[in-house]
Amino acid sequence: MKKRILGNSGLQVSALGLGCMGLNFGYGPATGKQEAIRLLHAAVDLGITFFDTAEAYGPFTNEELLGEALAPFRDKVVIATKFGFKEGKPGLGMDSRPETIRAVAEAALKRLNTDYIDLFYQHRVDPEVPIEEVAGVIQQLIKEGKIRHWGLSEVGAATIRKAHAAQPVAAVQSEYSLWWREPEQEVLPVLEELGIGFVPFSPLGRGFLTGAINENTQFDSTDFRNTLPRFSAENRKANQALVDLLHEIAVKKEASPAQIALAWLLAQQPWIVPIPGTTKLQRLQENTGAVAITLSTEDLRQIQEAASKISIQGARYPEHLQKTVGK
Repeated sequence: MKKRILGNSGLQVSALGLGCMGLNFGYGPATGKQEAIRLLHAAVDLGITFFDTAEAYGPFTNEELLGEALAPFRDKVVIATKFGFKEGKPGLGMDSRPETIRAVAEAALKRLNTDYIDLFYQHRVDPEVPIEEVAGVIQQLIKEGKIRHWGLSEVGAATIRKAHAAQPVAAVQSEYSLWWREPEQEVLPVLEELGIGFVPFSPLGRGFLTGAINENTQFDSTDFRNTLPRFSAENRKANQALVDLLHEIAVKKEASPAQIALAWLLAQQPWIVPIPGTTKLQRLQENTGAVAITLSTEDLRQIQEAASKISIQGARYPEHLQKTVGK
């Protein structure tokens, strides 16, 4: 597995990470514990060293799972987790008060079965707490050796600048893929200027870009895609054109649509590290295969030209969630 460095932070990770949320949270019933541990061990065997979790995934159960599964490899892996929701529950709103950040860090260390967190993200901006105040607590935690780097999730360019000026930010995480390209407008230019890494989550469009989902797909009642406008049956049908494009390119490259979608992201910048999530070993192996695919300048030009003619239908989030991002 090739390695990448997140911006100027010096934090080296595998070129592809693993988003672990779906093992416990968000996409239907949780994966059985032993099955999940096997998948995490397989990821390590495949060369993945970058694992993404959060107190909010469960809440707490995802961190506990990683703490147990990754204990034998702790010195070889980079674990990212997050703070920022009241009681670790997104539905209760934000809480990035200094005392909460510290309490979450201490609790996460125990759940993750470790004495340091490699990368600690603010999950969402808390409008009640100035980002400089958040950075101050992070600075203290870094001095104490409890965290090594910090990051921000779903933030706007102005917040990135303020946060980085107070305490250098290693990485920003947000959704980015061929079907959600908003970060290209303001976020990616700022990250390039400041030397901050970018970690795209949902790089496969929450599964849509794999080609495994169509207008007739029925999601489990607990799957949060049921709440996303972009995943209405009507919009899935309209957005199929993008999957068809990926399939066309994949055939030429003897690859899968998912591999082309990931290879496209990897080709955008050397400091971009996507974190596709999966619960299936076959998909994990398929995703890691994307690192070996090289898209030429001409390939990228053709993808850009074809994608620019496709109008993606449906909002990314329902309105109440959209209000919490890009702050």
